[in-house]
Amino acid sequence: MKRYLFPIVVFFFTISLTAQEPKSIALNLYGGYSFKDKVNFDASYGYVNEAFQYGAGLEYFPARNKSFELRWLGMGTEFPFHGPTGNHLNEGRDKGSINYILIGGNSYFGNDPNAKALPYIGAGLGVGILALKDGESATKFAWDAKGGVKIKTSSAVSVNLHAYVQFITSAVGYDYYYYPGWGTTAFTDYASIFQFGLGGAICFGFKKK
Repeated sequence: MKRYLFPIVVFFFTISLTAQEPKSIALNLYGGYSFKDKVNFDASYGYVNEAFQYGAGLEYFPARNKSFELRWLGMGTEFPFHGPTGNHLNEGRDKGSINYILIGGNSYFGNDPNAKALPYIGAGLGVGILALKDGESATKFAWDAKGGVKIKTSSAVSVNLHAYVQFITSAVGYDYYYYPGWGTTAFTDYASIFQFGLGGAICFGFKKK
């Protein structure tokens, strides 16, 4: 339960941002680079290889420094899987993709409405869709968090630079433990993907009349 506590708190915080009058909408076109992550199983392990990420988001501003955003992010990557001795078990069949569908919010800092650079933090909840080229796929719980700076220009276009982390978790079986006097008890075993990345976005703002 603890692994879900942080994203659940963030989710309800971001929902509360929509309590004010709407002012503007932005279309964000994302690009980034996600670094390699190792995924551990009981007697084996795998990797999610580094890859470029792309996507788009629709950001709604109920207030000048608060927003609510729906995003899709995707990347093509490889999922090499290794046995206990380190042998590559799916060589030639490890290509696939990860797609995220996330809803969350962003909080921008600074009281000057004319500031050109706005630091911000944001987070989202949703699903991660893992797919292999041979057609196998799975949809799992996912969340992300990011922080960076939004650089405004004299036009409706701005640039967003940020660092991010993305997390997917899945139950992959059970671990069994024997307790004297109680017997054998099963506990759900989890595997998690946790990737760090650097990215940016080109943002197109549209003011509501």
